Parts: sequence; structure tokens; C-alpha cells
Amino acid sequence: MSSILTNNSAMVALQTLQSVNSSLARTQDVISTGKEVATAKDNAAVFAISKVMESDVSGFRAISDSLSLGESTVAVGRQAAETVTDLLTKVKGQIVAAQEQNVDRSKIQIDIDELTKQIGSVVGAAQFNGLNLVDGSSTDAINILASLDRDASGNVSASQIEVARQNLSVTTPVTAQAFGTTDLADAAAASALIDSAGSTTVFNDTATIDGGTSNASIANNTSEVITIGQVAAGDSFQIDLGNVPVNVAGGGTATGQRTFQFVASATDGTADVASNLANQINTFFEAATDSSLKLSATVSNNQITITNGDAGTSNANLDIGLRAQTGGTPGSSAASGGLGALQNVDVTTDAGATGALNTIESLIQKSVDAAAAFGSAEGRIATQSEFVGKLTDSLTSGIGSLVDADLEEASARLQALQVQQQLATQSLSIANQAPQAILSLFR
Repeated sequence: MSSILTNNSAMVALQTLQSVNSSLARTQDVISTGKEVATAKDNAAVFAISKVMESDVSGFRAISDSLSLGESTVAVGRQAAETVTDLLTKVKGQIVAAQEQNVDRSKIQIDIDELTKQIGSVVGAAQFNGLNLVDGSSTDAINILASLDRDASGNVSASQIEVARQNLSVTTPVTAQAFGTTDLADAAAASALIDSAGSTTVFNDTATIDGGTSNASIANNTSEVITIGQVAAGDSFQIDLGNVPVNVAGGGTATGQRTFQFVASATDGTADVASNLANQINTFFEAATDSSLKLSATVSNNQITITNGDAGTSNANLDIGLRAQTGGTPGSSAASGGLGALQNVDVTTDAGATGALNTIESLIQKSVDAAAAFGSAEGRIATQSEFVGKLTDSLTSGIGSLVDADLEEASARLQALQVQQQLATQSLSIANQAPQAILSLFR
């Protein structure tokens, strides 16, 4: 049945054309935007996932900037610590030179003072964007934003890298130790603090060597064992060594006497006292005597063993004397760390030069530890920065695989739809002409 009122063929052709036009418009949008999913109506689930991932990418790019800033800040601290270590090594060289006989110690002290000032300059300048990690102005660690962690429920938390500050200030208030001035009751009471088989411990200001009645000697290839018996805060321990062959500037040796002292704090035990005194003696032997003499001081728990050469040496006897007092003041610093002890280094006397050796060793170790700590933190930050960069690239690639269009496919689809559009247009045209055929029935 033909009807001029209802053209079913035209309606079908029109629907086909509209569908083709809609698909063609969609394909053109895909090509113009480059995205398969450009809006939520294209694919709500994929759109939501991609937007969350895009926000994470934006966050990680900000984190990358934070890591770069943090890495630069820590790098400045590390370089400062390394420079301070080099300067302290030069100070040690001057202190070692002061151990020798026949040197101008006052001029050496001037060099040490100038190196100390230079260390202060380095520490003061070691800031990045106003943040100084080595000047001791704060003990609070700094936190560097390192990542955003999203769990399965979608909850987000920030993770940080903590970097501890290192105090390398030379102006840190420091109190030098003060040897006790209170005499013990007698030699027996003093020996309860420090004693050896060959030497009586002096309990007052009497000399322990050169005129003292308690003088003892350590012959070649023999040792003397010194025992730290008890310790209380303020107890002061002294070991004197005489007839020591000390190096002379320009070559040769000269005999000398050196005093080694330690004042105990409330937290020190017998092992701490023994270790500190042994370190002082050993450091002096290494710096001021010839290694062929094989002089050494070893420590085991609360005992110090001083050895005068071996069977292959022909050393002269070493004089040894011991002394103990109470009422001393232990050395202290008013901050964790710090290089303030440099202010108390004085090599113009034998006692000062000997004490400076032990001081500089601990300060060099402090700066080395600071450089190592900063180096480890800087390496961790660099690794995290590299990871964040790769993670950002991976997320960006993942977003692209979700929403980006396959332009090769879109191009082929566009050409096919254009052909379909032309055919649908012709089909509609033919369908619209069908009612005209009915006119021939009325001619």
C-alpha cells in the first residue's frame, strides 16, 4: 500500500542519516580533541578514574619541585660539612706540629685561630633560601615532602623524608674541663681511683715525675697496666709520662714529659675514663713520636696498658706517674654537637697541645659524621626524585591509554562515516521522491 501521508522509507532513511551524522560528529570531536573520553558523558567510569589520576600527576609534579628544593638544601649542608672537615684536618696538622719540640707554638696558635674563623665563615654561609642546616640555630629536623600515598579506599596521606640538622657551629658555648683541686686523704684513697703496680698514685699537688716519690719506669719491651677503680662526677684522673722521645722540627728527637688528664661527668664509668685517657696517650704517640719506637696505649674495660716498644726496639725507660683529685668540672657543651671546643684549643703549652690532639680527633669525627648523614639523606632524596619522575611518566601514560583516541582508527572511521553520510543522503532523497510516483496513477 502506498501513502502520501506516511512515507516509511523516508523515515527509515532519515533515522539512518541522523545516526550517521551523530557518529560523524562524535568522530570529529574525537579527532579535534584527541581524546576518546573527553567528558563524563563519553564514559563516566573511565572519566572519573582519569581525573583522579590527573590530580595525582599534578600532586607528584609539585612533589618533584619539593624534592628538588630539599636536595639542593641538603647538598649545601653536605658541602659545608665536607669543607669543615678539610679545614679541621688542617687544624690537626697544626696541632700535630705543636707536639714537636723546638717549634714556635705561638705562631701555630695564630694559624689555628685563623682556621677556626674560616670554619665559622663556612658554617654561617651554608644556607639555601634562608635555611641553614649546620649553624646550630635549631635542633628540629626538617621534613621534605616525598610522596602521596593512596590506599585502596581512596584515602591519601603524605610521606616525608626527615633530615636531621648537624651542629657545626664554632660559637657553641663550651666549658673546658677543670681538673679537681680537692686532695684525697692519702695515696691509698687516690689509688682507689687510679692505680698501677709500678707507681703510687699521688693524692695532692706533688709532682708525680721529676722529684716525686712515686716515680716508676716502663723499660723497653715491657708494659704498665693502669686500673681505673672507681668513678664519680668531678673525679679527676692524671697520667704523666716522662723521658718520652718527642720529634723535633727538622729531624731528630728530644726527651719530654706530657700530662694526660680527664675529669669524669655523672654519666661516665670506669671504662669511659680508661678509654678517654688511652685515646689521648695513643694520639700523642702517633703524632709526636716515631712509629719505629712502637709506643702504644691499649684499653680493655677499665684498664689501660702502656707498652714501651718490643724485643726489636732499644727504647729508653719511660717514666710514669699517676695522680687523682676530686672536685673537678667535666668539659661540657651547651648543645648537641657543635665545634665550640675549637675556641678552647691552646697549643702554646705542653698540656694544651696534648689536650688539643684528643679534642681535634673528636671534632673531625663529628664533621665527618655530619657529612655522611647529609650524604645519605641527599642520596635518598635523589632516588626518590628519580622515582617520582618515573611514576609521573607512568601515570601520564596510563591516563593516555584510558582517554586518548586512536587517531588511525578515528581517521578510518571518519572516511567510512562520510561515505555512509552520502549514501544515507541519497537514500533519503530517493525515499522522498517515492510519493511522486503516485501521480502517474491519476493521469
